[in-house]
Amino acid sequence: MALIYSATLEALEITKGATNKKRCVVKQFLISVLIVLGVTGVTLAQGKGVDKQSERVRDTGSSRTAGSNGAKTDTGAGRGFDFGKGKSQPVTMLANPYRLSGRRDVIIKAVQDVMRDRKLIVDESASRPADGIIVSQPYRFIKGAVVTQSELGRYSDVPSSTTRGWTQGRYTITVEVQPIDGVNSNISVNAKIEGRTDGATGAEWVTLPSLGVAEDEFMAALIEAVTGVAPPGRAPSTEP
Repeated sequence: MALIYSATLEALEITKGATNKKRCVVKQFLISVLIVLGVTGVTLAQGKGVDKQSERVRDTGSSRTAGSNGAKTDTGAGRGFDFGKGKSQPVTMLANPYRLSGRRDVIIKAVQDVMRDRKLIVDESASRPADGIIVSQPYRFIKGAVVTQSELGRYSDVPSSTTRGWTQGRYTITVEVQPIDGVNSNISVNAKIEGRTDGATGAEWVTLPSLGVAEDEFMAALIEAVTGVAPPGRAPSTEP
């Protein structure tokens, strides 16, 4: 009987030890879970108040091609400021001669109207409307020693020589209307660009090679006057 009692006590002690060991493992697991939850709570608390909506708005964009981040501008192909680069695309000059639909008499009348609107005076002695040729008197477009050379350089190829002091600039427009058939004509516009120098020997007007800018501006205004709309890619013309 004593032997059975002793064995029973020993079994109870073993069972109690196993139970305590199991409780210890469970306790360690719970402590680990509490530590993880605590760290997660601190991280969430640090992130609290951060507005992710604005970041999502920045990141949205229709482009998702390689190397492009759409509307996101802080990294990748869409990054930073470009200070207007690419905003103004170069305008291709119009064909000269230019084929224009319209009767020759209507176009000649439009040429005279455009010259008047652009402050050009028709030279009656040099013009031959019956032959489709209209010539303007010289138009002085710039005056003043400070600004003349830069403005002359916009319309003509100005020599780089520093011995000349340019004080004025002017151009003469010649328009020729050549009929192709009853409803189409070829329009040619030519500009004579001149720069004036004032030196010890007096004033002198020098003819300079044209860059085609004055011709292109007049052609665009004439096309708009005849057709009612500006040429493709051009804004409505304005007076010089």
